[in-house]
Amino acid sequence: MKYRKKPVVVEAIQFTGTNYEKIKEFIGQNTLCSTLSIVIPTLEGDMVAQKGDYIIKGIAGEFYPCKPDVFEQTYEST
Repeated sequence: MKYRKKPVVVEAIQFTGTNYEKIKEFIGQNTLCSTLSIVIPTLEGDMVAQKGDYIIKGIAGEFYPCKPDVFEQTYEST
């Protein structure tokens, strides 16, 4: 069977390596960070986002990292 993704608006921020404070504000908690990576608490446990990755807030309020190429193929600005 084939499935189509439902159109859903999500909030996201791209990790630049220098915007730790904005990401901390976005996810609402402290997390480990360096200029190359940041630890994102997800429903499946902690995941590491690399510089350039997007951090997405899902429809249930959960957070998860997404590689930039996948993000740009899946989402568009509203």
